[in-house]
Amino acid sequence: MTATRRNLLALSALGSAAVLMPRSGRAQDAQHAGDVTPTMGNVVRNTLPLNVAQTGQRFRPPTRIGLGGVPIGNGFAAGTDEDAEAALEAAWASGVRYFDTSPWYGLGLSERRFGHFLHTRPRDEFVLSTKVGRLLTAAPQPPGGTMWHDPSPFAYRYDYTADGVRRSVEDSLQRLGISRLDIVYIHDLSPENKDMGPRWTTYFEQAAKGAIPELTRMRQEGLIKGWGLGVNTPQAVLRTLEIADPDIVLLATQYSILRHDEALTHTLPALASRGVSAVIGAPLNAGYAAGRNRYDYGNTIPSGMARKRAAMNDIARQHGIDLRTAALQFAAAHPTVSAVIPGARNAAQMQANARSMEVSIPAGFWDDLKHKKLIAAAAPVPAPL
Repeated sequence: MTATRRNLLALSALGSAAVLMPRSGRAQDAQHAGDVTPTMGNVVRNTLPLNVAQTGQRFRPPTRIGLGGVPIGNGFAAGTDEDAEAALEAAWASGVRYFDTSPWYGLGLSERRFGHFLHTRPRDEFVLSTKVGRLLTAAPQPPGGTMWHDPSPFAYRYDYTADGVRRSVEDSLQRLGISRLDIVYIHDLSPENKDMGPRWTTYFEQAAKGAIPELTRMRQEGLIKGWGLGVNTPQAVLRTLEIADPDIVLLATQYSILRHDEALTHTLPALASRGVSAVIGAPLNAGYAAGRNRYDYGNTIPSGMARKRAAMNDIARQHGIDLRTAALQFAAAHPTVSAVIPGARNAAQMQANARSMEVSIPAGFWDDLKHKKLIAAAAPVPAPL
């Protein structure tokens, strides 16, 4: 690695722990289907739920709800710079201080939009995570077949080597225009990744020799506060626990009110045994729990899921709440979970998500779900306020 690269990363290590700011702002009328304001027949908190820092604890984000960067990278549909800025502004006004993005989201678009907003905020007042594993290079046009609408004109290639990680971090800092990162996730090492399939194990071996020890060194050097994996399936997480010492992992599409058995039984207990926390990506199953006609990041809605959602919606209405609110709080209730990071492409979606974390859900709602076997009997649920 060159001295210039190391000096750049050393400069990015300056700064201290995040400081929480008071919550302000309230939910506005929804702008899209599924973006409903939570039913207000229940007790509402004055602030978002927080993680309390403890001496010797692995690094965790400050707020238990963050903002995920897929929609701001034009995932599922194209969005404007103005809507992205408004979503970020609404997150900040709501008290959110954890922001997650990736070079992959919109092929650099999400990072640029996050950076445009966050670089004007005091750096010590928020936590920022991004990802490594893909390097971007300028191209006449972006590759086809991705989930991104109107992405930036970049091609990508996989690189999980030590040099690739350093290069990726430097590139992200340039796109973000921000002095340092807090958390770095090794991204998309998964058989579900259509670029990899069964070859994910080959890429994992590259990461085991390169990305994992390099991120461990960066943590030791103080350049980052924590590292882990950001994946849609648990295999790479469980392998990493056998060979390394991650701080935090991003489990996308794996722990939600609609689907959680494997994570509840296997993945989360494995993390808890090592003191590693989980951030839950896609806690709404990419909007399905909020009424969208899509499920996770594919084009197929699992058999029986429509009936399950309808039954949950009926019970939610009986208790005066909405399913989106229940889904977000369910994902955050597990003690191993340190944050949930639903995406938002505009201010109304972000405000509604934040408001959902402040509603007191009646205990009877969860009792009814368990009685009808719509959620696991052993699943932790939030206590009413």
